[in-house]
Amino acid sequence: MKKIITAAEAAALVRSGDTITTSGFVGIGVPDELLKAIADRFQDTGDPRDLTLFFAAGQGDGKTRGLNRLGADGLLKRVIGGHWGLIPKVAELALSGRIEAWNLPQGVISHMYRDIAAGKPGTLTRVGLGTFVDPRRDGGRINDISTDEIVRLMPVDGEDYLFYRSFPIDVALLRGTTTDEDGNITMEREALILDNLSQAMAVHNSGGVVIVQVERVAAARSLDPRRVILPSALVDAVVIASPENHMQTYATAYSSTFSAALKAPEGALPPMALDTRKIIARRVSFDLPVNGVVNLGIGMPEGVACVAGEEGLLNHLTLTTEPGVIGGQPASGLDFGAAVNTSAIVAQNHQFDFYDGGGLDMACLGMAEVDREGNVNVSRFGPKLAGAGGFINISQNAREVVFAGTMTAGGLEVAITDGELKIVTEGRARKFIGDVEQVTFAGRLAAESGRSVQYVTERCVFNLTSDGLELTEIAPGIDPERDIFPQMGFRPIWSTPLQMDPRIFREGPMNLKSDLLHLDLTDRLQRDDARNLLYFNFEKMRIRTPHDIKQIRDRVEQLCAGQTRRVDVIANYDGTYIAEEVEDDWSDMVAGLTEKYYGTVTRYSSSAFSRMKLGKTFERDRALHIFERAEDARAFLSSRQTGS
Repeated sequence: MKKIITAAEAAALVRSGDTITTSGFVGIGVPDELLKAIADRFQDTGDPRDLTLFFAAGQGDGKTRGLNRLGADGLLKRVIGGHWGLIPKVAELALSGRIEAWNLPQGVISHMYRDIAAGKPGTLTRVGLGTFVDPRRDGGRINDISTDEIVRLMPVDGEDYLFYRSFPIDVALLRGTTTDEDGNITMEREALILDNLSQAMAVHNSGGVVIVQVERVAAARSLDPRRVILPSALVDAVVIASPENHMQTYATAYSSTFSAALKAPEGALPPMALDTRKIIARRVSFDLPVNGVVNLGIGMPEGVACVAGEEGLLNHLTLTTEPGVIGGQPASGLDFGAAVNTSAIVAQNHQFDFYDGGGLDMACLGMAEVDREGNVNVSRFGPKLAGAGGFINISQNAREVVFAGTMTAGGLEVAITDGELKIVTEGRARKFIGDVEQVTFAGRLAAESGRSVQYVTERCVFNLTSDGLELTEIAPGIDPERDIFPQMGFRPIWSTPLQMDPRIFREGPMNLKSDLLHLDLTDRLQRDDARNLLYFNFEKMRIRTPHDIKQIRDRVEQLCAGQTRRVDVIANYDGTYIAEEVEDDWSDMVAGLTEKYYGTVTRYSSSAFSRMKLGKTFERDRALHIFERAEDARAFLSSRQTGS
């Protein structure tokens, strides 16, 4: 069978009424040669018509490339997709009711390919509960003419699940790098693997046609079988693409660092300018989990990778993106999805297995609207259809979620002077409103489960509580009554917020590596033998894991080893953050060291909120002494030492 054909011949294999699926993520792995050929054939002949398009990740440049090529009246009849923000031509058809349309979670669609391939009736998952995908809300429907029930609520052992119904797929339009003469496909120059294998299996087992565009041809049986992603048994036709329709990303023709053929030198990506984007990324970086696994979403969160690189943290955590990147530094803009210096690149559906199962220690995602319950909307607002993409999978299952974005949008202008933030021109649109237009993240469900959720802006930080949003940090130079509350559609909970770390608002490195890795414990924990005192400076320290606690315990043991009398303690807890999940471990550590080594222990913090939290953490300590100022703590200790 002759498998290598022209793009026009490939387009002729697509029949009117077919269900087609396409590969790609933003501008990576998109079969533009095939999409163009189908669009050209439709324009010339009127065929194929009334196609159903089924895709997972967004595939487009926001203008004319990718799935935008299919945005012509009559070519599409229905579309089921994960992310719509990059395909405005198709989105406009959906919003105007000219096609049936659904928005489902990207990870669910990625898993549906596998389930269709395996002949299963559908995909059963908790992903989407409480969001607009839940049939008790919209069932993922984008318009009123989309009446089919694609998503059903299904109880299993007393718990709610969502069931996403399977259906056969007639045509797969995929992409690789090299084909041999038999049709075996490798992807060595591609930045991602994506769902190509699962899509090919789903279409093949549905009795359909698998078409792949590639760059080049090799002799039969000359390819390394371990590098073959699509075996020839699954491939019906191959098209050799022209270079302009086979760029590695929509911003880069080809980078050997994106394909992992070369490692980029450290610092190869330029640092960011100190603007609102960097301020937000810097504040998020204070919560990065050392030795943890992190997902960074598209848009504002992309800056976190740059800050992590600037601060020398990339070797101490694993950054990931949903299409399959593990490790390294993710790229941004129309390169998003690619990364340099990766540890591994896996299939997209496997990445979502990891995400859905709770493998992420932290996720940083964007936010377009936030309401009083902590619900977040990134999928639909006004005349804009962005779609959920992988947002629902990621935000619903990560252990800690940080939403990042400016307080207002549309014309926001700020100035940073002497380490203080000033709002020069306020944005025209509020992001914090009474009720979001569409629920992409269900705040109440997250609060009920006790998950850690933060909302980071350039001027303040909110935490999600069971009673709603609580204002916990304010940037230097910001007045809540002037700069925060008037820009909100509701009044948050607040008492005595902390100040955001001043280093965030100054040029130059923040030395965050020392903070997160506790490299400065020698300076933070010191002993004065002459006065028989231990000084603990926990100011702005972030205690997040049992490993953090062990490091501190080991340092105290080192300082107190071999002592013959009890030592008094002064501890500075100004701005200290102790994660809820380790509060008991911290209290137990302090109690154990107190019983073994300490005499009188005094603590201080200028924040009433911090003092309240310390009181809760050490509520078993009957001799608890917490002061507002360091001098008060020292005076109390002196009075105990002199007996006065």
